[in-house]
Amino acid sequence: MPQISAKEVKELRDATNVGMMECKNALVEAGGDKEKAIRILRERGVAIAAKKSTRAANQGLIAAAVTDDGKSGALIEVNCETDFVARNENFKEFVATLANRALTVENDQLAATVRDEVTARIAEIGENIVVRRNLRFESKQTGRVAAYIHLGSKVGVLIEMGCAKPETVTNPAFLELAKDVTLQIAAASPRFLKRDDVPADVIAGEREVYAKQVAGKPENIIDKIVGGKLDKFYAESCLVEQPFIKDDSKTIAGLLEETAKSIDDILEIRRYCRWQLGE
Repeated sequence: MPQISAKEVKELRDATNVGMMECKNALVEAGGDKEKAIRILRERGVAIAAKKSTRAANQGLIAAAVTDDGKSGALIEVNCETDFVARNENFKEFVATLANRALTVENDQLAATVRDEVTARIAEIGENIVVRRNLRFESKQTGRVAAYIHLGSKVGVLIEMGCAKPETVTNPAFLELAKDVTLQIAAASPRFLKRDDVPADVIAGEREVYAKQVAGKPENIIDKIVGGKLDKFYAESCLVEQPFIKDDSKTIAGLLEETAKSIDDILEIRRYCRWQLGE
């Protein structure tokens, strides 16, 4: 059996992130050849990953990354088996790295591009890890992408805010507005951006439910009540009609208008996404 020094074991661990004993055993098996030992560990990691891939991964983290200029942002969900691992700093750093990788990857293609890294991390951590989904927003018009992670990385929001003037993109009031809108989405979970985005079948279904609730009343009364209930539905379900969580005397549309007036620009929410872990 070749004599393996602690220095050799440490060098292999630094190169692979695999545990000390696994590194030592691989070096022994490889006769002290570091490159061969790396191949052995990789092969072993693939085997471990394949074995663990059938195990449920119901915990994990949602993470986001936004470029410095705000032109592009990404949202990802990475699952693991236990909350213990999800709270591990090593796992958090790994997920943050993947979020930055997602800035240059097409939607739902991240898992395929980081397969080797995930396999190595499965071998290191000892749990199944799944890159479940990734989404990227890229602002092709004047505007900015913003993100927010909430509730212990269990909820994530990605938005694209629009403006007319290039200088608005770095205006503190515009940046604060973007932050407030992401907080609103995280807390209030709107289903749609505005009324026009609500599918016709959803509206028809709501009308039917409300009409049944007031069945037997005069037709004109039914129409008035149903109309009022629909307005309440829009106020709860459509982002721009929701009361602002920091000041319910104004709606999000009102907040947009107020900020636009203060900086003399035209502002809009172009799109948004809200993810909850495991949904």
